[in-house]
Amino acid sequence: TPPAPATTPANPAPPAPVITPSTDGRQRLSPAVRRLAREHSIDLSLIQGTGLGGRITRNDVLSFLETTPAPQASPPVPVAPAPTPPAAAEVASGPDEELVPVTPVRRMIAEAMVRSVTEIPHAWSMKEVDVTGLVALRQGIRADFERQEGVSLTYLPFVIRAVIEALRKVPTMNASWGGDNIILKRRVNLGLAVAAPNGLIVPVIQNADRLNLAGLAHAVNDLSERARTNRLRVEDVQGGTFTLNNTGALGSVISGPIINHPQAGIMTTDIIQKRPVVRDDAIAIRSMMNICLSFDHRINDGAEASAFLDTVAARLESIGPDTPVY
Repeated sequence: TPPAPATTPANPAPPAPVITPSTDGRQRLSPAVRRLAREHSIDLSLIQGTGLGGRITRNDVLSFLETTPAPQASPPVPVAPAPTPPAAAEVASGPDEELVPVTPVRRMIAEAMVRSVTEIPHAWSMKEVDVTGLVALRQGIRADFERQEGVSLTYLPFVIRAVIEALRKVPTMNASWGGDNIILKRRVNLGLAVAAPNGLIVPVIQNADRLNLAGLAHAVNDLSERARTNRLRVEDVQGGTFTLNNTGALGSVISGPIINHPQAGIMTTDIIQKRPVVRDDAIAIRSMMNICLSFDHRINDGAEASAFLDTVAARLESIGPDTPVY
């Protein structure tokens, strides 16, 4: 007897976008590209890939979203009677306000931020760090370093080395929440928050713990430059286990960052300022910097956060004008 024909489910799921196979490499799509296309109902056969062999990259999809009007979505079924909406159109027509359309990239950032603060119970801690010795060291070697390495030496590689040491001491900061388990990451893939033309993006230094200071300087320079010129590959923004954000470059003094889901923490470095501080019962002018940590309180408590920041601070404060960098 031939098998009975398959029945159609009562409530079929919406079909995924159809991707027409081709011979120009488009069929070799990364999971991130497929997911992005699925979330925005994009037919990838309409996109001209700019990657190797015509491969479609994440930037190709984002550019397509920027230049293509979004389809009208079906309104959600209300669980309760919806309140009367505010008269947005009337307000917008006045002289004091303007409606700015939300770009697809901005919407993606917004959704990621909402997901993070909704799912992750954030806690926050801050520590003041004396980086007078670090400032003197960098000032003394930056010209020779740039001539030898071909890239400028910022403070960021020194901070990254300190963060890596802290992640080794407090491995639950290099982790994620798994419901019944805490998932510890064996690799340190450090994300760097970068202000790109389309919005915030976090490229990742893969295996950052295996790089020396010069290697980190090259990685920071390369990823930051490609992020600002929209030349990142999909794999450049995947696999991060902890994130660092140099908000001091924007003049920030104290910051409370939002964790990059599903990571366990994010640290910011704020602006370096000369301030009067007490040293050996005397007032001294020192170069001071705040480091701020947001952490997942399901995974870590205040003790772990303090141990993490103490380790970062101790490493940075141990640097002096004669500290070797190679």
